[in-house]
Amino acid sequence: MLIALVMVSYLTSLLARTYAWIVILGDRGLINNMLLDLGLISSPLELIYNRFAVYMGMVHVMLPMMILPLISVMMGIDKSLVAAARSMGARPSTAFWRVFLPLSLPGVRSGALLVFVICLGFYITPAALGGLRDTMLSTFIASQVRSSTNLAPTAASAFILLAAAMVVLSMVGLDPAGTRGQATQKGGSSWLSRLTRSAGVRRHLAELLAPRRAKLWTAQLYRAGGSLAWESLAGRIFLAVVMFFLLFPGIVVIVMSFGAGTFLEFPPSRFSLQWYQSFFGDPSWTTAAWTSIRIGLVVTLLSTVVGTLAAYGLNSSLPRLRGSLTMAALSPITLPVIVVGIATYLGLVKLGLIGTELGIILAHSTGAVAYVIVVISATLANFDKRLENAAKSMRAGSWQTFRRITLPLIRPGIIGGAVFAFLHSFDEVVITSLVGGLTIRTLPLKMWENMRHQLDPTIAAVASLLMLLPFLWLIVLYALWWRSSSLGRVASAASR
Repeated sequence: MLIALVMVSYLTSLLARTYAWIVILGDRGLINNMLLDLGLISSPLELIYNRFAVYMGMVHVMLPMMILPLISVMMGIDKSLVAAARSMGARPSTAFWRVFLPLSLPGVRSGALLVFVICLGFYITPAALGGLRDTMLSTFIASQVRSSTNLAPTAASAFILLAAAMVVLSMVGLDPAGTRGQATQKGGSSWLSRLTRSAGVRRHLAELLAPRRAKLWTAQLYRAGGSLAWESLAGRIFLAVVMFFLLFPGIVVIVMSFGAGTFLEFPPSRFSLQWYQSFFGDPSWTTAAWTSIRIGLVVTLLSTVVGTLAAYGLNSSLPRLRGSLTMAALSPITLPVIVVGIATYLGLVKLGLIGTELGIILAHSTGAVAYVIVVISATLANFDKRLENAAKSMRAGSWQTFRRITLPLIRPGIIGGAVFAFLHSFDEVVITSLVGGLTIRTLPLKMWENMRHQLDPTIAAVASLLMLLPFLWLIVLYALWWRSSSLGRVASAASR
């Protein structure tokens, strides 16, 4: 359930989460209104349009992206190693720091690197929550595209971001799978891992710490490490605080969207559906929503077909070649988004597709295909190859085997990839603003314009609808995965 809640936060619209912090930190936001009502302050605090607001918004957006790689690695750690440390006298905190955390470092590295590279090109949240002194290079690049016809400075600025990302990636190395065995066998592929695993340094440190370790070993040998109540309580409190930080902004916006006043308040003095009626009754909002849905459906269809074939081909390729091809295919979602947007813009300018729906569809498909490849590759990793061999042994051709055996068993992964592709397209702002020009307005662009020029309470209703959307997708995906696991067990039993 907790992982599902983190996934909900990850899948929620970036604009909706940013808008939630505007509502909370604004001069008449939740925090200032509460402090004014309690008489603790006489005038609103400056909580927004500064570096503090940028930090709060970016950490809130990036936190799920850090948690998910950590979970994928931690779930593969053998818990008996921690139990062995506890049986030799280690306290829970000692077992965590000495055993569990070192085994989790591949996930820490991948998550931290992914967050850093994405933050290099962050645009929406800093522009909405930060002040003039908090302008990032991505904001400068976006303003250059809109105000200047000379693309050389824009391309140079984007290349600076790309070079910074590539330098960090080459120095640290990104391991999306979070595997530990390869790193241990090869001794690490980056200069940092080679430095820290130097034989001379390890031998010198071991000699210095050997007497102290021997003394601690004899003192704590065979003494069971008891579980301290305060450590367990502290862990539960910390988990509750993190989940509250992830979910509370969304809850605030959803509750405020049902207010009956002329402005947003929490909690509302009276409840009404006026802001939802304003959304569905305004042609500018409904037209933008229909444009986003139409583009998202086409992107989903195109990226699902291409991504499925690409993932199946990557799964059948040589292991050494597979890693390089996978990283190349995932570059649209691992590099700074403003860099991908500028590259897409420069390519579509040559084709004359700027300001067209076809250009937006092609631009969205680059990232959507990457999401489809990730989801379907994870599904194929657990696929039983013996089922295909059994079909081929009964004279089924490659296409017939794929259509009758492989495709039905990986269908939940295909549907999951299609869901991620649709959400990626439906929530895209940066690339759409560069490629769409002034002629096409999607729902995220409409929200972004209103957030920058006027704080229309209708945005709260739109944000609430976008926040509830991931719950529906997760319910559908869970039902499909449960059905697929049942079919997989039956098929495996039949093949044996």
